[in-house]
Amino acid sequence: MSYLRLEKALMTNLQESLPRELLRTNRSGAYSCSTIVDCNTRKYHGLLVVPIPELDDENHVLLSSLDVTVVQHGAEFNLGLHKYQGNNFSPKGHKYIRQFDCDKVPTTIYRVGGVILKKEVVFQHYEDRILIRYTLDDAHSATKLRFRPFLAFRSVRQFTHENNTASREYHPVDNGIKTCMYAGYPDLYMQFSKKNEFIFQPDWYRGVEYPKEQERGYASNEDLYVPGYFEMDIKKGESIVFSASTSEIKSSTLKRLTEKEIEERAPRDNFFHCLVNAAHQFHNREKNDDRYLLAGYPWFKCRARDTFISLPGLTLAIEEQDYFELVMKTAEKGLREFMEGKPLSVKIYEMEQPDVPLWAVWAIQQYCKECGRKKGYEMYGKLVDDIVDYILEDGHPNLWLEENGLLRTEGRDKAVTWMNSTANGRPVVPRSGFIVEFNALWYNALKFNASLALENGKNERAEKLEQVAEKCKEAFVDTFLNEYGYLYDYVDGNMIDWSVRPNMIFAVALDFSPLNAQQKKGVLDVCTRELLTPKGLRSLSPKSGGYNPMYVGPQTQRDYAYHQGTAWPWLGGFYMEACLKLYKRTRLSFIERQMVGYEEEMDYHCLGTISELFDGNPPFHGRGAMSFAMNVAEILRTLNLLESYSYQK
Repeated sequence: MSYLRLEKALMTNLQESLPRELLRTNRSGAYSCSTIVDCNTRKYHGLLVVPIPELDDENHVLLSSLDVTVVQHGAEFNLGLHKYQGNNFSPKGHKYIRQFDCDKVPTTIYRVGGVILKKEVVFQHYEDRILIRYTLDDAHSATKLRFRPFLAFRSVRQFTHENNTASREYHPVDNGIKTCMYAGYPDLYMQFSKKNEFIFQPDWYRGVEYPKEQERGYASNEDLYVPGYFEMDIKKGESIVFSASTSEIKSSTLKRLTEKEIEERAPRDNFFHCLVNAAHQFHNREKNDDRYLLAGYPWFKCRARDTFISLPGLTLAIEEQDYFELVMKTAEKGLREFMEGKPLSVKIYEMEQPDVPLWAVWAIQQYCKECGRKKGYEMYGKLVDDIVDYILEDGHPNLWLEENGLLRTEGRDKAVTWMNSTANGRPVVPRSGFIVEFNALWYNALKFNASLALENGKNERAEKLEQVAEKCKEAFVDTFLNEYGYLYDYVDGNMIDWSVRPNMIFAVALDFSPLNAQQKKGVLDVCTRELLTPKGLRSLSPKSGGYNPMYVGPQTQRDYAYHQGTAWPWLGGFYMEACLKLYKRTRLSFIERQMVGYEEEMDYHCLGTISELFDGNPPFHGRGAMSFAMNVAEILRTLNLLESYSYQK
């Protein structure tokens, strides 16, 4: 039986099927996304969603959906599904679904009387082209298929409504048409592998509703334009391929191309393979061959901090060091441009955040562990030296090295850490001064750089760095460790944050820690008692003031909950690394049980991947972005750590 197979009872129950989403990407920024029953529930959903750099920096929904109607003996059976205002669903095509399978590519089996129709969907790699193959597995009489495209031609952050500006023009192309609703947009080519008839019947479908937007307190209605429909006969055993793209293709090649793309897909036949597939979805190759990792889908761009935290898990943990090197090549260019005060030539956001260089060193440290320190030093030794020197010389505009060896930053007025939610233009969690994970990362970076220097004959440098590290270590314990055995989250002059937060876990998990074994155990114990959930670590203890574990409601309400008790799987990755470092093989079974909490997510929320965050209270419901790079990365890195500790004697 397929690992990701959903049966008829679930598919036809909209309460169960509508919360389950499906994501396909082309590894170049474009994606296709909807629910498993093809009913769009977010404004970000669409069959073909592509970046259009000529317009702006957003993705744009060109083709919202494609309704397929089976016609027999003049009777029509529409397999589409849309939600309209007033909780009305039409045309209720989900009731014909018999089975859904997502092993290699998403495959839906429909049954209408004696007709059995199979639909397979694949997004062509590195091209803005979605391919859908329809196969008539069974039919007892002459059968026609009718295809009705719903067009949006809008940014993912906006809605389209009926208007007189939209162009109704279309032009015939090879076995299809091309059309463009608005100036500035590319043409949308809709083509089939078989000769067909296009009937021009322009109309607006009004009042399409997106319940996910409603839940989040946003506008939620739009109108979609349908230019007409395509119609063709189909025989038993025959396959027809539909292509939607921003470029024309020779229709005679569609069947072969679809087969090739399906063959190239690795099966999602277990937990690990699902995560590997999810990891590849974050890949983004630009036209100039720069490589990036998107922070998540559907609305995140490439962000600097996310890139360096995600990079080891999404590449090294699955033995793809080549992609690590490609992404790091692009990221290093951006880092150096920032450190030299030059404008960025790469599309990486938030490079100015003060902990970004520290996470870059951590990512290189993981590369050295997986690929060997000799190669790591050859590839990135100079970069590590330059980053550490940049910080030592107070080169960063918002990171200062104090006399005691600790790093101080200003975060009262602008969020500067990963806890970056804001409300009314101010940080919800104004972390400032000496921040616990910044300084844990700094101590780790100093010690790592010193060890590399020593190995490569730079004794004077190593000695200098060790002296700074020793000062940092002493000040770290004096500044952050409190009488209750855990670490303050930040210390800003007389302001000491006593909140129990997960950021202290890095001081236990990193290879070089300023804490001794007893202190590490104390911190880990507090994290276990107050922060651990089956979906990672809570961002705030239930015992701390302001605990708000449910990420629901309008934007402001969610902003206040974002880092005030919600659970984050990527933090769980560092927690589990800390467990293994302290307790070795005795914690293997415990961590394997923790992995079960993530495996449960594979056939829920967005199939085969991990949501951005989870409610901090049971039942720990997935929220936010449907697929989040740091979470997938840290679970993959944990599985890799599990394997390495399992083989240790």
